[in-house]
Amino acid sequence: MGTLADLRANVGASIFARVAGPEGPARRERILGTPGPRWFAEDRPIRRVHGDAAMFVGGLRALLLQSLHPLAMAGVVGHSGYRGDPWGRLQRTSTFLATTTFGTAQDAQAAVDQVLGIHGRVRGTAPDGRPYSADDPHLLQWVHVAEIDSFLRAHQRFGARALNADEADAYVADAAHIARSLGVPAPPLTVAELSACLDSYRAELAGTAEARAAARYLVFTPPLPVLVRAPYAVLAANAVALL
Repeated sequence: MGTLADLRANVGASIFARVAGPEGPARRERILGTPGPRWFAEDRPIRRVHGDAAMFVGGLRALLLQSLHPLAMAGVVGHSGYRGDPWGRLQRTSTFLATTTFGTAQDAQAAVDQVLGIHGRVRGTAPDGRPYSADDPHLLQWVHVAEIDSFLRAHQRFGARALNADEADAYVADAAHIARSLGVPAPPLTVAELSACLDSYRAELAGTAEARAAARYLVFTPPLPVLVRAPYAVLAANAVALL
């Protein structure tokens, strides 16, 4: 019988394979192995957080939290493959995070430029009649702070080595560099600023029918192979507990 560590490693490998896709290992080697300057040095907190398996929990929590903003959710429903191609969407998000965190500066900027090009085409009208646009700085900031708060909370609770207070602030500041490149004018630079920014959106959030449907899909009925369902259920429960 394998050890608990072996079991965790096997589960992590299974989930990585599902999220990263068949090209995942080769893509990871290419991102890490390509020579050149990086946006973030090896000792930066963002590398510790984004390289930890707790990101699986943080990523799921981020999706659940982001869905509570009606305009952000309208963009997902209208333009994302979260139902038709959920793993494709996760693969693209995972690749973006890996490239901007660990890749060369040139590759990181190329990844940002690709996202900016996509954002320019995502616009429409929400069910409540309000217009939305993926390049709206206010919505971009919501998506950013929901992600970073989720990644940080998951890391502090489940990560291999939690950040101290100074490192946590440095992580938020590191992530702000990526946010600015995507069009967020003044992203939070400390944990306190991150918390205050999240609170400022509270009045805009709502548990809409679309948000509830997304939560049911993400937590209870994701398209998963039988062998991955049990470990995914644990991740989902932990993500919900962090909300």
